[in-house]
Amino acid sequence: MRVIITGAASGIGRACAELLAAGSVIPGEHKMLLADRDAANLQVVADAVGPTAATCVVDLAEPDCGDRIVAAALAHMDGIDAVISNAGIIMGGALVDLPISDFDRIFAINTRSSWLLGKAAHPHLRESKGAFVATASMSATQPTPALGFYSSSKAALLMMIRQLSIEWGPDGIRCNTVSPGPTYTPMTAAGYKDQSRRDQREANIPLRKLGVAEDVAQAILFLIGPHAGHISGVDLLVDGGMSNMLMPASGGGTGQNRQN
Repeated sequence: MRVIITGAASGIGRACAELLAAGSVIPGEHKMLLADRDAANLQVVADAVGPTAATCVVDLAEPDCGDRIVAAALAHMDGIDAVISNAGIIMGGALVDLPISDFDRIFAINTRSSWLLGKAAHPHLRESKGAFVATASMSATQPTPALGFYSSSKAALLMMIRQLSIEWGPDGIRCNTVSPGPTYTPMTAAGYKDQSRRDQREANIPLRKLGVAEDVAQAILFLIGPHAGHISGVDLLVDGGMSNMLMPASGGGTGQNRQN
């Protein structure tokens, strides 16, 4: 396969590149265009993957990011079979306190970049009958305290990819999202340095553990691979069951018999 991966310098994007190169999820040799703004770590990943990978250093907040990435991909692998639009950022703070500049940047990276990348890649995905997968979040459907911009940007991404699945379905292009729950990556590591906070978070996950980047990457690679050939317009949760915890967390379903 010929695959574009954004946010490839670390975390989920890096795990996608390494698993793809290993051939453990999708057998065979695959060419990759790895994109990120972190040039140093991006090169580390490319070196680990080997000569089948090329890099494109780009800020996904820039309006020309899609065109630049697709041009680099075509120069390296003469076609595109799949796009993994994984780049994202988190900004904390109450909505009433955050500046408009933060709003613009988080939506540019978390939402707009997927549209720009998909738009640039569309004719090539149409030719290959390919797949487009974006990394969303369980926060797209669950309001997340102190992460209002993040939740909102991921909710917009979720709907945009569903919209693309309808518009691009007749072209043979499958469009899906993967929504991680609490996942340990370099982007989230600082939040889990406090062991008590980590323990509290894990206690709210039925599997009683944080996810790791490889958990999400395997789901993404499944969706771009041949075994998901008739799956489009879905959001695949990779959250250890946490999205099912609303009623238990609120005290519902205690198991006691009651009469009204």
